[in-house]
Amino acid sequence: MLPLSVLDLSPVPEGSDPGASLRNSADLARHAEGLGYTRYWMAEHHSMPGIASAATAVALAYVGSQTSTIRIGAGGVMLPNHAPLVIAEQFGTLESLYPGRVDLGLGRAPGTDQAAAYAMRRDMASSADRFPNDVVELQGYFAGTNGRVRAIPGEGLDIPLWILGSSTFGAQLAAMLGLPYAFASHFAPAQMMEAVAIYRRQFQPSAQLAEPYVMLGFNAIVADTDAEAELLATSVQQAFVNLRTGQPGKLPPPRAGFAETLPIEARAMLRQVLSCSAIGSVATARAQLAEFVERARPDELMVTSQIHDHQARLRSYELLMEAAKQPEPALAG
Repeated sequence: MLPLSVLDLSPVPEGSDPGASLRNSADLARHAEGLGYTRYWMAEHHSMPGIASAATAVALAYVGSQTSTIRIGAGGVMLPNHAPLVIAEQFGTLESLYPGRVDLGLGRAPGTDQAAAYAMRRDMASSADRFPNDVVELQGYFAGTNGRVRAIPGEGLDIPLWILGSSTFGAQLAAMLGLPYAFASHFAPAQMMEAVAIYRRQFQPSAQLAEPYVMLGFNAIVADTDAEAELLATSVQQAFVNLRTGQPGKLPPPRAGFAETLPIEARAMLRQVLSCSAIGSVATARAQLAEFVERARPDELMVTSQIHDHQARLRSYELLMEAAKQPEPALAG
């Protein structure tokens, strides 16, 4: 079966707060572990009222304490926001606490708007430009080859690095460094096929990875019926519209018929950003999942489910795994 993993933004629903969201995240990680998901990742975002995973390493430390076997990691840390030494120490600490379970996905976007990015980085342009050098510096801390400055904890630990991206830049960097590549097709699918082709064509084996390995982001909102899933999906639709219009907020509750109230441009935007999705019953999700896998040929899927109700979110991951275990022919291999 194609490996499935969880990407959790630790959504803060309307009527709730970040503390409850982080506790729900730990509950989701335990649930995913029991269902057989491969890894559980959290994403770094800042100044977002609807996302509780800003302090990603801290949140992962809590999740790690509540689980025992599932891999935990960042999907990702926005490396230009941080000194590589600090990230090496943070994830070295996580790996020391939860040995053999920690991944470190690295992105070069700020994970926020320009004002918050400036508050963290001050010099945004040069920080992003330094991303390849920062990745190599980070590798040096884990290898213990950066001279007098040492990452303790971190040095000598085997923490797999991943390059994250939503364009061809990350694909080229991951290929050059011989690292696994995760593409953000769950919200920016436009360059997915081109980026994956570049990565696989240009890949150079490394000490970490002998052959290219692609993980693709995928939205899944699965319920007992198509109608219920489509209603649940209106929460993430509202969230995307709010974000694209400069009004990010907490995750809204479902709103029947939401898309029909939008202008044609907004509906087109939603179709594009959510084009890599399975939304429906188990049977519908199985077919949509098979079509995506047949088209994109990923080695693994990183699944996100932005659902307002926590129990419905748990149920969605349960039903998606059921769909994957009774696959269409494209999923069988």
